[in-house]
Amino acid sequence: MQPHFPLAAVVAADDLKLALCLAAIDPAIGGVLIEGPRGMAKSTLARGVADLLDGGRFVTLPLGASEERIVGTLDLDAALGEGRVRFSPGILANADGGVLYVDEVNLLPDHLVDLLLDVAASGVNHVERDGLSHSHPARFVLIGTMNPEEGELRPQLLDRFGLKVELGGTPAPAERAEIVRRRLAFDADPQAFLGHWQAEQDALRQRCAQARRRLPGIPLDDAALQAIAERCYAAGVDGLRADIVWLRGARAHAAWRGAERIEKEDIDALEPFALAHRRRHAPPPPAQPQAPQAPAANQPEQGTQNEGQWGELPPRAVPAGAARELPRWPKKP
Repeated sequence: MQPHFPLAAVVAADDLKLALCLAAIDPAIGGVLIEGPRGMAKSTLARGVADLLDGGRFVTLPLGASEERIVGTLDLDAALGEGRVRFSPGILANADGGVLYVDEVNLLPDHLVDLLLDVAASGVNHVERDGLSHSHPARFVLIGTMNPEEGELRPQLLDRFGLKVELGGTPAPAERAEIVRRRLAFDADPQAFLGHWQAEQDALRQRCAQARRRLPGIPLDDAALQAIAERCYAAGVDGLRADIVWLRGARAHAAWRGAERIEKEDIDALEPFALAHRRRHAPPPPAQPQAPQAPAANQPEQGTQNEGQWGELPPRAVPAGAARELPRWPKKP
């Protein structure tokens, strides 16, 4: 199997790496949507997340996959050959414990996107079809990418993604050169490149594992919830999913820091990820102190009533001329 480019070796993209690590710490956040143009290493970063999980499994969802292939269906060989009902697992079962990656998720049919998000949030895939009733665990980190030039997701589906990261701008020349340099080194000798970054990758993997163990002990306290609710209200967010995701993400960030409770810095760190696709009102600009206005140069200063207006002439009457009398025409008999 072709090794994945290590996440620790990715140049820049710090916001995206943080969001992906938080989703790996708590998959209940609901997945990460990465929006950006082509060539921004979106798939490389997504593959790197699999190495941070215990399972390390990376499953790609093809755009042409049917619903039966995704959720699973009746095993026809067992039904016809053996006369018994047996479940044939689909892509969701294979992704359990790993990463489910959907490239160009905005091109996937809406009902399939909705299905994926339902399972990602619940961690369970329940199948009812062809006389078959089956449930199985499907706890995975959902990562979707999209290029806005090729179409948008409906707002209802955008809201279902827990976090969103927007990649924009062009890397500086020094960063571009380093990105190419590392990519060429990885392609030339993947094992040597992995060995060079082994210590950093192990440290990142261990930090995520420790955060997952610490996560259940961090309370979802009312003070953090109140602060998040006020910010969501100020941003004009519809629904309550943003509040829930933001609170879960802040707790994961606290675990990432090694803290025992949610602090303001955890709430601040999650704000751009939780509101990027949900904000309806732009935050008000900071108030600027206004300097006192000087009177205009051509505007005379107002004095008291007793001083009068110097240089002002009284109005003059203009003759209007003699009044004209309209002719009187005789009325018709």
